[in-house]
Amino acid sequence: MTSIEAWFARAVHRITAEPLARYQTAVVRIGVSLTWLLFLLREFPHRQELYGPDGPWSWSIGHRLIEDNGAFTALIWSDSQAWFEIVYALAILSSVLLLLGWHTRAASVLFMVGVLSLENRSIFMSDGGDNVIHLMAIYLVLVRCGSVWSLDARRARRSATARARGLRLRAEAVGPLLWSVLGIALIVVTIEGFISTGWLLVFWGLWTVHCLWWYVNQDGLRDQNGLRDQGGLRGQGGSRGPNNPHGSGESATEFATEPATESVIGSASKTAPKSAPKSAAAAQNEPRLLLDVLANLVHNAGLLVIMVETCLIYSTAGWYKIQGTRWQDGTAVYYPLHLDYFSPWPALSDLLGGHGLVVLLATYGTVMVQVAFPFALFNRRVKNVLLVAMICEHTVIAVTLGLPFFSLAMIAADSVFMPTGFLLWLGTQVARIWSAVLPGGRRTGTARLAGGETGFAGTDTGAGGGETDTGAGGGETDTEEARAHADDSPQPAVRPTTPRQRPADDTSVNPAKSRS
Repeated sequence: MTSIEAWFARAVHRITAEPLARYQTAVVRIGVSLTWLLFLLREFPHRQELYGPDGPWSWSIGHRLIEDNGAFTALIWSDSQAWFEIVYALAILSSVLLLLGWHTRAASVLFMVGVLSLENRSIFMSDGGDNVIHLMAIYLVLVRCGSVWSLDARRARRSATARARGLRLRAEAVGPLLWSVLGIALIVVTIEGFISTGWLLVFWGLWTVHCLWWYVNQDGLRDQNGLRDQGGLRGQGGSRGPNNPHGSGESATEFATEPATESVIGSASKTAPKSAPKSAAAAQNEPRLLLDVLANLVHNAGLLVIMVETCLIYSTAGWYKIQGTRWQDGTAVYYPLHLDYFSPWPALSDLLGGHGLVVLLATYGTVMVQVAFPFALFNRRVKNVLLVAMICEHTVIAVTLGLPFFSLAMIAADSVFMPTGFLLWLGTQVARIWSAVLPGGRRTGTARLAGGETGFAGTDTGAGGGETDTGAGGGETDTEEARAHADDSPQPAVRPTTPRQRPADDTSVNPAKSRS
């Protein structure tokens, strides 16, 4: 095998064997859903003027526009006030569910429906932050953003614990019920002809894929229970089964809640019970492995789209600013600071705008950071410095110009480039605060920290483990970043692991393998 063939084989294995940047996509999920939730709650008293049927952008005008551009919005299906209140309430509910990571696949689809329904109803009410949420709501449907820091991850961990104890697994009922209700609603929408053919294909495609995924996982769950009843899984710890290499049998309806597989190639022979013929185990595993490979490909493609979209936002904004005379002479920042509509703190705006050097540095600094950021992705350290600069820039915009939701949306999009080690450290700090504040949380949170888990919402960060989760834009891995930050953050006392005890897929055996 030539060097090019070997490189190509490693690249194919990397994008098919596991979902990359799981922590980054989880932060994007949390940030985008939290931003949209806060916006809906903040504008709740003004919802009628923004999106209501009797608002300035009336229902009849919005209906004609949708007929022309073919956009999706559920608010044009009826002009009744009751229907508007239902859609607005569902948008809030889906934001909460996605934020918590409860049945993330279904919640992400409902979240997208809520965002598109409100945003496309009154397009002239949107700003740049709304456009970012609009795009990210679509991309979150593609990525496996609930594999960590979610209630789905906690359910998967509890399922793995039950298998390790040799307990019989029950089929998860909430997910199938939820998708059944969505299927009935989709049938009604199809019969009534509320949406275009293109959107029907999208929604029916999503529904069909999730039903297929549930069926394959359900079949694997039955095989696991059958083998366990026959004693075929004894002595193997029960962490994996012939049709479930991920060890997350309860999340049968959510392909995004599965922990990343260690390997796709050859995993059938690793996970097959000794009492079963190797060919039969491999045949049973093939549908599950095929769907997992496709899910990983879709996740990594969606991750790439999120990264490219974020870079395009900054590069186009930066190059557009360069063409303006106010940005060229270094005075552009002065003018928005003196607009009454964008001055929630007039004294602070006058203080910043009264110093010519501050205005000059802010103007030129903004342009340089936005233009340079896409090129800085080739160097991790430079990327991290510019990432901090952009987050500080959006924080200043939120405070001085009174645009908190725009800034939160951009910071959520920027988080796809955050280093994995920093996110692991942040998760540990949140876990400590969570365990100290919640009644009875100190015991569970401390226990999870000792095992390398965050304990936040019952999720596993994988801190200190051997799994490789590539940080988007920087090529970091969990083990590499955890090792790099080992001197900066206190580590719990963990019993040393001998080579005999270390799992076979632990990349920390050879640090060079986990370094990009």
